[in-house]
Amino acid sequence: MNLPFKPDLSDKVAVLTGAGGVLISEFAKALGACGAKVALLDINYEAAKAVADAIGDNALAIETNVLNKDALLTAKKVVNDAFGKVNLLVNGAGGNNPKATTDNEYMTPDLPADTKTFFKLDEAGLRFVFDLNITSAFLTTQVFAEDMLETGGNIINLSSMNAFQPLTKIPAYSAAKAGISNFTEWLSVHFAPVGIRCNAIAPGFFVGNQNRGLLFNPDGSPTPRTGKILAGTPMNRFGEVHELLGTLLFLADDKTSGFITGVVIPVDGGFHAYSGV
Repeated sequence: MNLPFKPDLSDKVAVLTGAGGVLISEFAKALGACGAKVALLDINYEAAKAVADAIGDNALAIETNVLNKDALLTAKKVVNDAFGKVNLLVNGAGGNNPKATTDNEYMTPDLPADTKTFFKLDEAGLRFVFDLNITSAFLTTQVFAEDMLETGGNIINLSSMNAFQPLTKIPAYSAAKAGISNFTEWLSVHFAPVGIRCNAIAPGFFVGNQNRGLLFNPDGSPTPRTGKILAGTPMNRFGEVHELLGTLLFLADDKTSGFITGVVIPVDGGFHAYSGV
């Protein structure tokens, strides 16, 4: 694959969660191309297996429910037996849920009776979103960071623009990603004495399987939400997945970012910097 630069990561044993998805699968390929041994954890084994097969002998796929600690412990044993101790963890599992998404951007007195407002959001949907984003990162870090206590290591979380500026309609996802950024900072302080760094990448707007329906109509035309996103992005386009890889490899390489911990790096085409005026 075409990488912005190619650090030597042959000393890395990397675990990536949500590895069958659009973004994290490319992360796995990039790390593998730089020599890392990569374990791809996903509840969708076939998706993870396809990525592992594309990477080669230094990759394996493991069907894993990241909300089940026993499943994570089982996955860790598989990784340790195959590759040794883990020293790089990418917490990529996450996402939103329609049950925690409103139909309306603003609460107004003239909404149709069937509008799914804030007051009609499903508590189970909110819990699902928090679990998928925060609980998964908590449990996965608990399990795999233990390998890093003696020799140090590196944790990279996946945050979001929602952590900086909550988007309309998705209160649970916005709050959960803000929690990921905060958790990243907490981990960086807690683990600093034992040589474990923790940082996060906050992507702006990239088209993936989870958000495609919000961004494009069935006929492929852009939705009004897409118009708002691009109007708020000074570079006036969506990001390409490969444009995240430079930040990933920079954070993964101890020689280039060894004194960096506790930061959340936006990769967003200027979205966070733009006030709208």
